[in-house]
Amino acid sequence: MQTTFSLFINGQAVQGDRDAFPVINPATEEAFADCPAASPEQVDQAVAAAAEAFKTYQHTPDAERKAMLHKIADLIEANAEELARLVTLEQGKPLALAQMEVGGAIGWTRYTADLDIPVKLIEDSPERLVELHRKPLGVVGSITPWNWPLMIAVWHLMPAIRTGNTFVSKPSSFTPFSTLKLVELINQVVPAGVANIVTGEGGIGRAMTSHPNIQKIVFTGSTPTGQDIMRKAADNLKRLTLELGGNDAGIVLPDADLDKVAPAIFQTAFLNMGQTCAALKRLYVHESQYDDLCQRLAKIASEQKVGPGLDEGVTFGPVQNKAQFDLVSELVEDAKAQGGQILSGGAPLAGAGYFYPPTIVAGLSDGVRLVDEEQFGPVLPVVRYSDIDDAVARANNNVNGLGGSVWGTDIEAARKVASRLECGTAWINNHAEVLPHCPFGGCKMSGFGLEFGEEGLLEYTAPQLLNISRG
Repeated sequence: MQTTFSLFINGQAVQGDRDAFPVINPATEEAFADCPAASPEQVDQAVAAAAEAFKTYQHTPDAERKAMLHKIADLIEANAEELARLVTLEQGKPLALAQMEVGGAIGWTRYTADLDIPVKLIEDSPERLVELHRKPLGVVGSITPWNWPLMIAVWHLMPAIRTGNTFVSKPSSFTPFSTLKLVELINQVVPAGVANIVTGEGGIGRAMTSHPNIQKIVFTGSTPTGQDIMRKAADNLKRLTLELGGNDAGIVLPDADLDKVAPAIFQTAFLNMGQTCAALKRLYVHESQYDDLCQRLAKIASEQKVGPGLDEGVTFGPVQNKAQFDLVSELVEDAKAQGGQILSGGAPLAGAGYFYPPTIVAGLSDGVRLVDEEQFGPVLPVVRYSDIDDAVARANNNVNGLGGSVWGTDIEAARKVASRLECGTAWINNHAEVLPHCPFGGCKMSGFGLEFGEEGLLEYTAPQLLNISRG
């Protein structure tokens, strides 16, 4: 497996100007490799290379751009084993889940390759022909988080390539290697300067978000960082796609079949150890089934095998970093102090690694930090309700609005409840499912802009109206 990595600027592998920094394996709390660190000057070089490449790349025929993405997908597939191991080492998730992430990256790249950029006919009359075309924006800046490092990079970068833009990527310093490897593979296919990547901290992200020659920022991460990006983007009116924090609520209706929904609720709440923006993060259950469902969820939690992601049979890996690990611990301790009942887990595991077992907390209500705040980790508060209108009001009484779900047997009744949720995606008998053909985005403080499908693709373009006079 590759152990040394480089930045890529103008098609060339380059070393960082600053001292390399260690990347920690969260299963051991020890460094397993050093990552190059860019300087703000290298950000300028990367943006300049992307801007120069854009002059010609924007005119690349559509069929050629599609073919490039298919070649990139082939390269991801050829390097799937190495990429999956990198994801597990740097992010911590079990290898099987990392393999699914790589598989998703391949599938998403192929789907994006085959998307067409539409031309909308506005008028076709004896007087005029009017068409709405879509043109690339220029240099796209991508800033990605540590929870799905390869997949989210693919979500950001492949639409940019497909639509004729060039890019500069900055992955999280917690999980840089799978993205560095991805951009290395992309550079085997695209012209020099189209795909650039810089890593490190010390102003690298700020240099991108305020850069006058970056036309769009795509950011997945925390709401406070998204707000800061939005402020800095104002200077040159950068286009923005911001997928920010979520505190997704799920509502279980009284007619739900617990045999069916309990395993699905657990999987969607604890996907990637709960470190998923659109994971189910607070669950409202009707009083008639509350105790039964709580016990079922606790039983599933107790059956998980917690350990290093590369170990055989592990189903549950570590929290990715110490700060997040400490936050999860803090929220659980606060929940205990507020009368929460720990039905499973509830304390860090002894020994090395940021291991926190899947934790179910009953007996809480709104107003407790674990319910009101995004935990982004392996803890699920389960809240009792008696009136569905009250449950909907409580689900909506949050600054976030990424996703939400309703669980029940009567689909039409569930649909009526789901339509009342204030969120970008409302699932019925599911949660956290994202698909390449389904537009995805948030509302309220969870951001704006769409990813995926034609709607997501067009976020990387600017409309241009072509008005042809026939008079």
